[in-house]
Formats: sequence, C-alpha cells, structure tokens
Amino acid sequence: MPPEVPLDDREFVTRAQAGDLEAYELLVARHTASAYRTAVLLGAGSEADDVIQEAFVKGYRKLSRYRGDSSFRSWLLAIVANETRNLHRSRERRTGLVLRAARVAPGSEAGEDGAIGAVLAEERRSALVRALRQLPERDREVIVCRYFLDLSEDETVAMLGWARGTVKSRTSRALTKLRGLLDVQELSRG
Repeated sequence: MPPEVPLDDREFVTRAQAGDLEAYELLVARHTASAYRTAVLLGAGSEADDVIQEAFVKGYRKLSRYRGDSSFRSWLLAIVANETRNLHRSRERRTGLVLRAARVAPGSEAGEDGAIGAVLAEERRSALVRALRQLPERDREVIVCRYFLDLSEDETVAMLGWARGTVKSRTSRALTKLRGLLDVQELSRG
C-alpha cells in the first residue's frame, strides 16, 4: 500500500466549496496557529480567539468567492486582519464610553491610568494607520502583507505576483517611508 500523501490547501478548499464541512475543519486546524498569531500581532490581545473564530466563520461563508489567486492562508489572514480592525473600532467606541464615564464619575487612579494607557495606545495605532494610508498603494500592500498579515517573503511574492527582489527592495523602501511619516506626525504633535 503506498504511503498516504497529505492533501494541500487547494484540495481541501475544493472539497469545502463542494460542501464538505470536514475539509473546512481541516483547513481551520491547519491555519489556526497563524491566524491566532496574526490577530495577536495586529492587537487583538486577549480577544484573539474571538477574532479568529469570527474570521473562520466569515471565511466559510465567503468560501465560494475564493478563486485561488493567492494562497488560502493569505486570503484567510486578510479576513483575520479585517476582523481585528473591526475589534479596534469596537474598542474605540468602548474607550470613548469609559472616558466619558470617568469624566462624569471620577474613579480610582488605577482606572484613570488604564483609560489613559488605552487612549495612548489607540493614538499610536491611529498614527500608524494614518501613516500607512499615506504610502503609495504598492508600498502599503507590501507592508500589510509582510507585517500586518505576517506573510513570509515567499507568500508575499506569490500573493502580489512580484519578483523576490522587488518584494525585498520595496519592503525596505516602504519601511523607510513609513518611519519618516511617523516621525513627521510626531513632530507635528509637538
């Protein structure tokens, strides 16, 4: 009997698109660790499990739209990144409520320090997002792939369809531009 050859993602995706729930469960098992790592690195923190669970549910619902232009992992991590952004928007609303409540009924210093820390962390994230949006599209794409989606260089090459040298040089130049934009923002805030 020949040894069993493990199926690659394409075969699991094809089976899952045909309604094979077990195939999708195998995709989930295969990509849970990288999805979790992506959510944590993008700032989901203790809510990373919730983020990836929602991403896997949305991925299943949108599976018919997956065309294989990029790796399944890249496609799935883009959904994780979107869900993490949704979490950040939700946190912003909660932080605003906490700050308004603190102004109305001042609490302990520890509560105030936590609210201030949350505001400062959100300001840093907002500054990064503003700077990222100012980058040219191709620079933004390579930064998002490499650092926000935690894709390897090979996966970035495959996803963007660029030569390896282009990915390396554009990543370097884009990081330099991003640092410059963040420095300018810092200076303008005083």
